[in-house]
Amino acid sequence: MTRIILVRHGQTAWNVGAPSAEGERFRGRVDLPLDERGRAQALALAKRLADEPIAAIYASPLQRAIETAEPTARQLGLTVQPLEGIIDINYGDWQEHPHSEVARLYPSLYRQWLQEPHLVRPPGGEGLEEVRGRAMAALYQVTGCHQDQTILVAAHQVVNKVLVCAMLGLDNSHFWRIRQDNGCLNIFDYQEGVFTALLINDTCHLG
Repeated sequence: MTRIILVRHGQTAWNVGAPSAEGERFRGRVDLPLDERGRAQALALAKRLADEPIAAIYASPLQRAIETAEPTARQLGLTVQPLEGIIDINYGDWQEHPHSEVARLYPSLYRQWLQEPHLVRPPGGEGLEEVRGRAMAALYQVTGCHQDQTILVAAHQVVNKVLVCAMLGLDNSHFWRIRQDNGCLNIFDYQEGVFTALLINDTCHLG
């Protein structure tokens, strides 16, 4: 049995709309660092995982995911290994823009994103099914390398949502029913092709 500890990266300025007053922005492939709160969340996560027998740590190649995993890696004497397949969604033309602006420029498509996200592909970007395909392929790759071990995987909100849907046997229409807060962790066991959920969106360590 392989145990997967799937975490979402800590907070960045664009998660809360800072430094502008325009609100949260679509982040996607923009390589943002953690903000002060995000770094504190990464340290809290490391403290939470101090006694876990983690054999390997993988992260999206974007710095906000790597920075989230690094405190845990340091305390366990491990190296954070970039995993390209779990990089954040490509939001295309929506990337870098506030949600409010995208809602104004693409009213019908943005409304569909909130109601039927599995049917939306942002202009110039990728859809949830593409994200799910590459992220699950990456997850199967690393679980195959660590049978009967525990691994930590640090990724992004969209990636985690579709991964959780896939591991629960749900299609992407359930996207908005899966919550992934900054700095949260999810734990799944994987054995003989079956994923079993132990925790989803756990943030007790952030209290």
